[in-house]
Amino acid sequence: MVDIIQESNLNERAIRARDLVRETKLLNLARMANILIDLYGLEDAFQRIGKREGQEIEMRFPSLEGAFNFTLVSSKENFECRIGRARDPVAIIIINVKAEKAIKIISEIIRLPDGIVSILKIIPKYLTRKLKIKGSLIAAIKLCRCMMIGKNSMYKR
Repeated sequence: MVDIIQESNLNERAIRARDLVRETKLLNLARMANILIDLYGLEDAFQRIGKREGQEIEMRFPSLEGAFNFTLVSSKENFECRIGRARDPVAIIIINVKAEKAIKIISEIIRLPDGIVSILKIIPKYLTRKLKIKGSLIAAIKLCRCMMIGKNSMYKR
């Protein structure tokens, strides 16, 4: 009887430890996005948000069992990446890859320069279903363009 109780406690601990690791990965990704865009983000993409300002976009990670919530804003100082589901998302971006590759895809998007050619570089991921977009495609593209910091002078060095 004592062995059964100890086994269930071990299983509960393992589940809690797995959930803690998953949540930590999501928090680190969100912090990375916030810091990079705050430091190196370009104001041009944010000024082109226009009538989409205030709309929520959700980015889901099925492999990490979590999601990010972005609100489109017209100033990079107000940009914020939050963990959790959006209340009323205009678009949902699903990053359908293994947990290890999710970080790589986000960093690839962030390092691209803001422009049409960069959007074209994302299309193969969309066609291979690594990225799925439900809802407004334009809103999802606007979010990606806000996240792209590749035109910063840091990349020219």
